[in-house]
Amino acid sequence: MRHDRQVRSTPQQTRDGSPRVQAWLPDEFAAHVDEAMDIYARAMQYPPHAARQRAATARSHARNEGFACRAALLPDGTLVGFGYGYTTSPGQWWHDLVRRALDPQLRERWLTDAFELSELHMLPEYQGIGIGRDLLVRLAASLPHHAVLLSTPDADTRAFRLYRDLGFVDLRRRYLFPGDARPFAVLGAVLPLRDAG
Repeated sequence: MRHDRQVRSTPQQTRDGSPRVQAWLPDEFAAHVDEAMDIYARAMQYPPHAARQRAATARSHARNEGFACRAALLPDGTLVGFGYGYTTSPGQWWHDLVRRALDPQLRERWLTDAFELSELHMLPEYQGIGIGRDLLVRLAASLPHHAVLLSTPDADTRAFRLYRDLGFVDLRRRYLFPGDARPFAVLGAVLPLRDAG
């Protein structure tokens, strides 16, 4: 079932040169994956080599069932943010780790017919002005799934507050993913997303 309810978001193109949000097909995402992973590394405060390491994984994600992506581009075509994900299913790294971390009741409710938001990132200089929200709202409005799942650093950040504003709830807190010493929160939201204005 597709959720076409319109949640308030900013215009796709503004007269002042602000970024516009557009849908990317898997091949479009794959063509821009190096650029996107540079944004990922900067936004997550990872060293630059993390972008190169993540690029191969991100390219493979574009082949997953249910892949969907939104990109925020300046009028000159410069990528300033992106969000993507796919249908979460057994055999995927994140899905399998989260499945083991959740209580059985949560597994059944949240890991069936769900979209895994793998990445949502903005260049630091474009954070906090509503573009990330716009990306997520537009992406979620296009999904046929019953829920969206994600993980984010478990800290009081703008991103965490955005997810709360849109109706995401705790599924697991203080979770340690292999390869990152920071604790993460695993969050979920039933679609359509709540419009928190």
